[in-house]
Order: sequence, then C-alpha cells, then structure tokens
Amino acid sequence: MSVIDTIKEQIENNDILLYMKGTPRFPQCGFSSRASEAVMGCGERFAFVNILENPEIRAELPKYANWPTFPQLWIKGELIGGCDIICEMAASGELQELIKEASASDEASAE
Repeated sequence: MSVIDTIKEQIENNDILLYMKGTPRFPQCGFSSRASEAVMGCGERFAFVNILENPEIRAELPKYANWPTFPQLWIKGELIGGCDIICEMAASGELQELIKEASASDEASAE
C-alpha cells in the first residue's frame, strides 16, 4: 500500500481526524497544541496521526491535501484547515457544530 493510499484510508475511515505534531496529550508544537485543544473542547472522540512518527505521511500529506502546514483537521473526508482556521471556528461555535454533526452521523452509521 502506498503512502497516499494510507492517507486516503485514514481520512475515509475516521470522520474526525487531526494530523498533528505529537499527540493531543503531548503536542510537540504550539500550533498542534492549540488545534488539538480546540478539537478536544468539542467533547467528541477524534482520531489523530502523529506526523513526527510518520515521516512518509508528513512528506506526502501536504501534496495530497494541497495544504503545506500542520496541523490539518479533516472532517467527513474534507480538509477543514490548519490551526488558525480551527481556532477561529472554535471561537465562533462553528467547529463544535461541525464536529457534533460528524460524530452524530458516525454513531448513526455504527448502529
């Protein structure tokens, strides 16, 4: 399986996915820290990929996403954006809405 196939599979199989440096409990950069805090603040479970432990994904995802930086938040297969966009959406309440919708549809499809 190619790195791009792995990325596609991760995005398809996780309704809420954060590519970040480090983990939500131990972020390895300020941007990843702020982004993961915003997503955690929504109160729903989400998947994450530590790109520091996955150098191939770190190299290929910016090309695939056409987005050069990390973190990257993907919801329902769509790139939402990076730290600034995530934090702006969290401040406006838009992020919570989007994440609750994604989580609710995920629970419905699991039943």
